[in-house]
Amino acid sequence: MEHVVVGGCLIPPINFGIVEENVYRSGMPNELNFPFMEKLQLSTILYLAPEEPSPAFLAFVDDQSIDLVSLGDEAPTTPWKPTSEDVVLTALDVLLDPERAPLLIMCYPGRHRTGTVVGCLRKLQRWNLTSVFEEYRRFAGAKVRLMNEQFIELFDTDLVRVPSTAPKWL
Repeated sequence: MEHVVVGGCLIPPINFGIVEENVYRSGMPNELNFPFMEKLQLSTILYLAPEEPSPAFLAFVDDQSIDLVSLGDEAPTTPWKPTSEDVVLTALDVLLDPERAPLLIMCYPGRHRTGTVVGCLRKLQRWNLTSVFEEYRRFAGAKVRLMNEQFIELFDTDLVRVPSTAPKWL
């Protein structure tokens, strides 16, 4: 698969960020982002959106031998329905498995579903809620969903199975 590099620059996907060592977050990448993503040497992509990924993205994942874990089978969230607890718990199981790193967490725009999973991870890491919400809002921009913040606040970290081989950043 041939990739386009614009002016020798590597272009990250929308809402790209580093969560922890070997853990990244973003929105759906396009062909211009693939050279950047190659540099991450991803082992796993945790895909949280219900939309079907583009054929170009699926070809990229296949070409790079990346394990695509799709947890977006439920109906799209609305401002009144946050991501489900089951999806978040499953996502955290994958995220906390060091064999899955380097890993990218993504949903279509990289805001709400990704932000909710990262927010719950931050709560598991014992971040204070002010810091968790600041990070969520930085990626959500003007599209903050208060129900997602409430979900994060009420998320019970005791439900998360932390493996004995959990990453050191946990």
